[in-house]
Amino acid sequence: MKLLVTGGCGFIGTNFIRLMLGSHPDWSIVNLDKLTYAGNRLNLADLERDEPRYRFVRGDICDRDLVMDLLAGNSVDAVVNFAAESHVDRSISDPAPFVTTNVQGAQNLFECARQRRVGRFVHISTDEVYGTLGPQGQFTESTPLAPNSPYSASKAGADLMARAYFETYGFPALITRCSNNYGPYQFPEKLIPLMYLTAMADKPLPVYGDGQNVRDWIYVDDHCRGVELTLLKGRDGCAYNFGGNAEETNLNVVKTLLSILGKPESLITFVGDRPGHDRRYAMDYSLAAAELGFAPTLDFATGLRRTIDWYQANGEWLAQVQSGEYRRFMDSWYEARH
Repeated sequence: MKLLVTGGCGFIGTNFIRLMLGSHPDWSIVNLDKLTYAGNRLNLADLERDEPRYRFVRGDICDRDLVMDLLAGNSVDAVVNFAAESHVDRSISDPAPFVTTNVQGAQNLFECARQRRVGRFVHISTDEVYGTLGPQGQFTESTPLAPNSPYSASKAGADLMARAYFETYGFPALITRCSNNYGPYQFPEKLIPLMYLTAMADKPLPVYGDGQNVRDWIYVDDHCRGVELTLLKGRDGCAYNFGGNAEETNLNVVKTLLSILGKPESLITFVGDRPGHDRRYAMDYSLAAAELGFAPTLDFATGLRRTIDWYQANGEWLAQVQSGEYRRFMDSWYEARH
């Protein structure tokens, strides 16, 4: 199979490319990535150097001519779209880039793939499009979309566009919606790598509100296997939920991380809550289990330990991402909250 993967230098895209090339000797992948602050070409430098089945193209999913060229002449069997602006805090500060990339960029991909008659398109979404849950229940694929942040609203817009392309044109679009990912290569604006680096520097760990916001955590490889199953077995026009059976409060995640690192809980500092902060997410993935054979394989304690082991073994990568944009992000984070 010949894949066009967009956003493949980001966290989940990097892990997906590595897994797919490792699992499918007859697959080849073109990775289209704009290389915004969270996209790191070094994540896949070894493949770029040594793997002839992998090719990197720097570019924007909004660039119609470029996307049409990449899809020309039956060169691609399927598209998997990971490309997105993805950080809620940034979307609150400036929603415009999220609309541009997540909605207009996705629509451009759908249209180019439709015109080129690509046979399969998997669009990667998020559980955040469903909004928030009370203390009970889980999101299903029939839960109404009720996004509460500019980020999640932009992802919901793309989901609805994918649905419209299927219903209007018969375009073979599928949607995956997943709970919180963690694992290797995650840019350190997200909770686990941010808290790891902050704890290792013995700085205060800022926790929003009372820390009781609940997320379902899934190790990134399990999510990538779900995307793979969707690509191979999913029904056109369907959305599939993926989760990790690992509901944890943000505070408990931070405390567990500190315990693993041997750092004191006194480093935890509660800060003002984020506007529109969803209280709880939980995913019912029974449809994916029944139709695709999906099940998460890694429990949270094991996955978190594995993630921390990866950070500790990859100090050079961490040093590289802590420069430049990450440092500016951290400075603005602390300035806004202290």
